[in-house]
Amino acid sequence: MIKLEALRVFVTVAEIGNIKEAAERLHRTPSAVSMALKQLEEDVGGAIFETDRKNSLTALGSFMLDAGRTQVLSFDKAIAAIRAFAQARIGRLTLACVPSVAANLIPSLFPQFVEGRPDMEIELYDIDSRNVRLMVERGRADIGIAGKPRSDALVSFEPLFRDRFRVLCGSSSRLARLSRPVRWSDLRGVGLILNGASERISARQYQALAEKASMTVRNVTSLVALVKAGSGVTLLPALATTDLPESIIALDLADATVHRVVGLLERRGATRSPVAAAFREFMLDQMSTLEERLGLEGGYRI
Repeated sequence: MIKLEALRVFVTVAEIGNIKEAAERLHRTPSAVSMALKQLEEDVGGAIFETDRKNSLTALGSFMLDAGRTQVLSFDKAIAAIRAFAQARIGRLTLACVPSVAANLIPSLFPQFVEGRPDMEIELYDIDSRNVRLMVERGRADIGIAGKPRSDALVSFEPLFRDRFRVLCGSSSRLARLSRPVRWSDLRGVGLILNGASERISARQYQALAEKASMTVRNVTSLVALVKAGSGVTLLPALATTDLPESIIALDLADATVHRVVGLLERRGATRSPVAAAFREFMLDQMSTLEERLGLEGGYRI
């Protein structure tokens, strides 16, 4: 049976034209190279060099050089790709994030992470917390970044930061004229628009207000548009209020206990791909800088 290393020895000798220099390049002794060539001729059943000087190929040798060079190059490329994958220089990373993270946190991470990884593929899903969890559970996303799931039987959750809720209202709203943080009592009689993020608020006073709400909007763009149009007010995490239209303002809540915890979601029992492991480590290293840059409030790292 012809071995790949024997082909490599033959190709190297044929390209250089003598055994001594070929042996130096292969880090082998000339006698070991000669034995390998002799065994190769026995395996193929014919002479591959015209003379013992190894500087002229037979017809069989010429044919085998073309075929052997292709096989050696193909093998070397495959090994290089495997090593690059293991070192997280290539591969595919699928992330599922809540909209505020996708819009405000990820853009600060990707440029530096993909630097030096031109062949890496990234797919980013901008969806709500529930669907982030589902994608991670089903193995469709390597990593999720979202609020803490209610049920974490199939996913692990590693907290990254705390994000306080704020009240979004139009600049002409009576709430905008308050000279203090908004109290729950200030929201009575104001049209409250619910959303996916605010469903996690467990404060008793908020729940009483939410029971009377008649509108739930899942898409942040539509939610902001409705607030802008004067259809009501809503509550969103601070990270989702960083780039609002001029006619909308975000007000602090007096109840400082109302916040969400954002973290990394991964499927339990699954082995991280090298690129997923590299992104996770990179993100954790960058969190302190990101927290300061994005102005996240109050005990962000848990």
